[in-house]
Amino acid sequence: MTARQTLLDELGHAAKACEDEEAEFRRTMNARVAALAEARAFAHRRMNIMRSLFDTVAQADDGPVAVAAAVAALRNRLGWREESEARDEVLERYGALALAAFHATREDEASVAPDTPAPDVGAALAEFEAWYAEARGKPFWVLFEHYMPETQLVDF
Repeated sequence: MTARQTLLDELGHAAKACEDEEAEFRRTMNARVAALAEARAFAHRRMNIMRSLFDTVAQADDGPVAVAAAVAALRNRLGWREESEARDEVLERYGALALAAFHATREDEASVAPDTPAPDVGAALAEFEAWYAEARGKPFWVLFEHYMPETQLVDF
């Protein structure tokens, strides 16, 4: 083999190694971008659900009414018209979060005893999310991903 051919082979291997490195970087970058996009979407869903939850329970006069309203609002938001054992379990657990949110909206009222600790709604939310992820094997927030099938455009 000539020196020229040896050099060209070495340069070819170096070029291929750079291609492989770039391809691997693109794969990891795309995976990271997808993970960040999912985290952003979940953060917004979490914020919107909690804002809606606080708005709902703040209107109630007592805990059971607040929980019922919050559960109904979540059921409606998810489009859950039929009942099932799995859905009932989720809604029951969500009810505990709603109750914590209800008590948090009342923490400034005179009826709350001064020595009673304020409810930790953040901890209740984290507990709910952890339970759902363990029980269902996926984050709660994927329930809000609504697939919209493509419809054909028809001209009349």
